[in-house]
Amino acid sequence: MNNNKNKYKMKMKLQIAALTAVSILTACTGNKDDARMKMADETPTVKVALVTERPVDQIREYTATVEAEVTNQIAPMSPVRIDRIYVEVGDRVAKGQKLVQMDAANLTQIKLQLDNQAAEFLRIDELYKVGGVSKSAWESAKMALDVRETSYKNMLENTALLSPVNGVVTARNYDNGDMYSGAQPVLTVEQITPVKLLINVSETYFTQVKKGQKVTIKSDVYGDEEFEGTINLIYPTINSATRTFPVEVRVPNGDMRIRPGMFARVTLNFGTLNHVVVPDLAIVKQTGSGERYVFVYNGGKVSRRVVELGRRMGEEYELVSGIDNNSQVVVAGQSKLLDGTEVRVEE
Repeated sequence: MNNNKNKYKMKMKLQIAALTAVSILTACTGNKDDARMKMADETPTVKVALVTERPVDQIREYTATVEAEVTNQIAPMSPVRIDRIYVEVGDRVAKGQKLVQMDAANLTQIKLQLDNQAAEFLRIDELYKVGGVSKSAWESAKMALDVRETSYKNMLENTALLSPVNGVVTARNYDNGDMYSGAQPVLTVEQITPVKLLINVSETYFTQVKKGQKVTIKSDVYGDEEFEGTINLIYPTINSATRTFPVEVRVPNGDMRIRPGMFARVTLNFGTLNHVVVPDLAIVKQTGSGERYVFVYNGGKVSRRVVELGRRMGEEYELVSGIDNNSQVVVAGQSKLLDGTEVRVEE
């Protein structure tokens, strides 16, 4: 009887031990599966896109303010009363057109003096011809007449003020009857056919910018409408602080639609180069700096590549450097990535 009880107890112990082993084995297997699932959940999932090189127009855009070709300040040389101003702001004027009449009292006085001097010279000239006066006396009289004629011409130019160019009146600072004080010009006349723009071009393109080269100009006033201009002047030195050189662009502006003071964008085309083009979704900006980078996928991992951007073309960017041709770049899921991170690619 005791033997049967002992056998029964042994059998029960063996069964309990077997069940315990199975439970432990199951628990271990479960933990491993859970760990694998957790690791899988922690692996970032990304989307990638294949990028390739293609010819890209090397277009560069510069901003500038439109300037008049010539700006003239219309004023007499000395303070005098203004008799009449013939034009208003906005009026178009022609070269040689009379714009302002100043008080003519001084001019009248100098004209009388000139007439008297001319009569005196004629008298001396007649005497000189018959030997009545010396050559030095004749030369002295001639010099006095020349001085008086010069004074009269200067006074005439400062009494009847003429426009030196074809242009537009852009400022009027006095009214009829005012005393010209010299603080401001009576009028400002600007020649706006053509107009000019001054842009600062990177030294990289110093050898590629040529006088006579065609450019396009846009103004916010006219939306996407383009105007054609020409490079008129290239400054010969580089600014050591900005590494740029000034370039003057001239626009014919025959219809006078482009006006001084307008904000404009000037576009230069430097031909084409083969560069990698990537979706704009691939570009990541480094917080706190101007650095841009892209994650490149290869062999289950990503590498962080700093890139130099070129043109933006719709939803794509030209890359000047940083990425090889036929690379796979991450276009979604970059927020959790670091250099060397293992990733899963979403199909």
